[in-house]
Amino acid sequence: MIEPMNKYLQIGLIHFMAYPQAMNFKDQGNIVETVKKIVVDDYFDAIEVSHIEKDEDRAAIKKMLDSSHMKVCYGAQPRLLTAGLNPNAIDETERLKAEAILIDSIDEAEYLGAKGIAFLSGKYEEDTKEQAFRQLVKTTKTICEYAAKKDMTITLEVFDYDLDKKSLIGPAPYAATFAAEMRSLVENFGLMMDLSHIPQTHETSKYAIQVTKPYITHLHMGNGVLKEGAEAFGDTHPRFGFPNSVNDVPELLDFLRVLQAEGFFDSVNPPVLSFEVKPWKDEDPDIVIANAKRTLNRAWSLL
Repeated sequence: MIEPMNKYLQIGLIHFMAYPQAMNFKDQGNIVETVKKIVVDDYFDAIEVSHIEKDEDRAAIKKMLDSSHMKVCYGAQPRLLTAGLNPNAIDETERLKAEAILIDSIDEAEYLGAKGIAFLSGKYEEDTKEQAFRQLVKTTKTICEYAAKKDMTITLEVFDYDLDKKSLIGPAPYAATFAAEMRSLVENFGLMMDLSHIPQTHETSKYAIQVTKPYITHLHMGNGVLKEGAEAFGDTHPRFGFPNSVNDVPELLDFLRVLQAEGFFDSVNPPVLSFEVKPWKDEDPDIVIANAKRTLNRAWSLL
């Protein structure tokens, strides 16, 4: 591809995955400095942040984001996962706890300049699948209606159902079924598809994207290890080229080809395509980020 990526896509980075200390809400370390590393890197047009615990850190980061000319996105997934909250819990008290965190996330996202939040469904249990589906509809409708008052959107990220996160949503057809119902109730709902999750749902990029195409509003790219017993097995988002992993240049190239063929490349309103990569053990986050850039640069050059 001769033309630059940022003509058609807003390339982003998930801050709290690249710098996972940020997901430790009791001690987020040098979170202001790590956000700044992304903000000053003009490779990225978008940044995805999550909850910022300290008021002074939140204010400092807001100031940087306001002047960055970047698209700001907000991921509420860490808030749910670290607290063990389930937006499709059968127990209504537990469901409402997750709903409250998501409402609070919308407010924080608005303060930081994001136009919406992303979240994930809770655990998949075959015996209570239909009840959980109805509970998730209830939660999602409530947060969508709240977000709509602020002209914001809600995005549900599609995860695995039987490997690691074991989320209700789910393989692509079930995600599309859920999204179709939500779109019949609200206008500001969409799905997030992630290259690293597609192999985990036993699907191909072409199949998963085509099935969920009408509802996709956000995209991620990353890697995973699906060989049982191998290092970094599961939904760990290791760097591209990690031993026994499933995604590298060829798979990212295939993903890009599918996105191009399905009309996601848009020079007028380019969608966000963010790296979801995480250092494994003591790896240097900045080297992992450089790895991701090189991988995408090579894939784009072959497109």
